[in-house]
Amino acid sequence: MNKQVGWIARLGRERGLFMAGKKSPWGSGSGEPPASGDEGSASQGDAPSDGPRNPWLPPQSGDAPRRGPNIEDIFRARKGGGGGGGGRGPTMPRLPQRPDGKSWAPVGVAIVAAIWLATSMVHRIAPQEKGIVTTFGSYSRTLDSGMALTMPWPIQQVSVTDVTSIRRESIPEGDGEKLMLTGDQNLLFLTYLVRWNIKDLKQYSFQLAEPDQTVREVAEAAMRQSIAEVNLNDAMGSGRQQIEQNVRDRMQRVLDAYRSGVSIQGVDIKKTDPPTKVVDAFKEVLAAQQDAQSEINRAQAWAEQLTARAGGEATAFDKVYEQYRLAPEVTRRRMYYETMERVLSQTDKVILESNNVQSYLPLPEMKRTQPKPAAGGN
Repeated sequence: MNKQVGWIARLGRERGLFMAGKKSPWGSGSGEPPASGDEGSASQGDAPSDGPRNPWLPPQSGDAPRRGPNIEDIFRARKGGGGGGGGRGPTMPRLPQRPDGKSWAPVGVAIVAAIWLATSMVHRIAPQEKGIVTTFGSYSRTLDSGMALTMPWPIQQVSVTDVTSIRRESIPEGDGEKLMLTGDQNLLFLTYLVRWNIKDLKQYSFQLAEPDQTVREVAEAAMRQSIAEVNLNDAMGSGRQQIEQNVRDRMQRVLDAYRSGVSIQGVDIKKTDPPTKVVDAFKEVLAAQQDAQSEINRAQAWAEQLTARAGGEATAFDKVYEQYRLAPEVTRRRMYYETMERVLSQTDKVILESNNVQSYLPLPEMKRTQPKPAAGGN
């Protein structure tokens, strides 16, 4: 505490001496400033002083007299020039000069400014691209293909995007498994591809935070809804084309409601399989269904053959009936002979009619028991 009080008293005495024009703590013996014309002489011929050294001046040798502050010495010391006995410090490199003696710095600045203006104001938009111009971050206009001029950066910026190329989203990504529930309460492993492009670059750039992720989520929701409307057989067989069309229409309606600026070009189902854990049982069920369908097809073919045969017989009967109406007796006799001929042609018995005697000749038996002639005999 006593030490702090002593420091305060000492500062007070020095301040009083300075205000009274007496010895200055910076080494000046007079309270009056030197004249403007004597600055140079004052910097070299000041009276010696035993006060503290001026902190703004470079260090001096022990024999050199101490002097008051000088603004030229301060700047000379900062530039590296020696002052008051100090040595010269490092100097900054200087740019080469032009033949007329002027500096090349203005020319370099002009070249850099020209390059900056050319790169930030002139833009070339490819045929498959469009550009969005923003002024201080806010939408200004849309640039079509060709050359375009804008204000330099950072006033205006141009973001160029390909709007013609078809983008593809494969769902699920990698080896992931995406299970969906069909209308008949069966699980189905489904992989599909969504093809889309940009139809409105302004909406695509500013309306949605993550338009690519939005397309994936909308595609998954639309596919689940479409699969839930069909059974398993339709989803794995003939109904795939209709499912793809339904998914595309649903996606476009939702994205248009979001004002996403996206156009869905198509949806392609790549694979429809049962879940991995039940694939063996599912294959057995499919094999049984295929066998049943084969039997059904054979039965239908047999039924069609019988129907065709019956139709032919009915047609023949109609023709015979027309002849019967013209000549009943003749038609009856003809039908009798044709029937007997068809029946007797399938028996091996021969019956001969004679007066009061009915003879039976076993001609087929006699023919079978008759010895065969030797080969090469007369």
